[in-house]
Amino acid sequence: MALSLQLRDVQIERGGRSLFSPITATIGAGTLVYVRGANGAGKTSLLRALAGLAASSAGEIRWGVSGETASASVATSFVGHANAMNDALTVLENLSYAAALAGQAYQPVRIGHALDQLGVFKLALRRVGTLSQGQRKRAALARLLLRETPGSRAWLLDEPFVALDVDTQKLLEQLIANELRAGAIVLLSSHQSFSIASPQLTEIAL
Repeated sequence: MALSLQLRDVQIERGGRSLFSPITATIGAGTLVYVRGANGAGKTSLLRALAGLAASSAGEIRWGVSGETASASVATSFVGHANAMNDALTVLENLSYAAALAGQAYQPVRIGHALDQLGVFKLALRRVGTLSQGQRKRAALARLLLRETPGSRAWLLDEPFVALDVDTQKLLEQLIANELRAGAIVLLSSHQSFSIASPQLTEIAL
């Protein structure tokens, strides 16, 4: 299941002003894309547009899956700086809802495995509002591992290392590297340094 992403003259406006110059790029399977820029440059806005959560003001964003055009909801998994989890629901309920929104079948075993990989399996029945920031972040990142098979979805990550301890940062770096080897596309922004083995690496500078 090969992933691809084409950007053609993509722009995003805020307050009637373009946040960055038009972006044109062709990105293939197994590529790590580092989205970099100063605060306010539009990194979050771009990632949200790629995830289908916001509209671009100009240009075209086209995701491909196995040579066919696909919607962002089918092609991507997004974890933003805000974890987008309901504090009143349990971790399990939040992940079940996230899977349903992504069109994925409810599979408790897959959710349990995802939480276990992030070291938060024991928190599955805890309400998110009772968790520490680090625990919330790891629970949110577990959404990435709900894909049907490794490499089948692009990962869009906005400041993914925030609130993680050193060991969990290294774990996430390894999970990203594994996904890239499986053929995923990973786009991430980060103000923290990271070290991720990648078959291909490119940058989008805003």
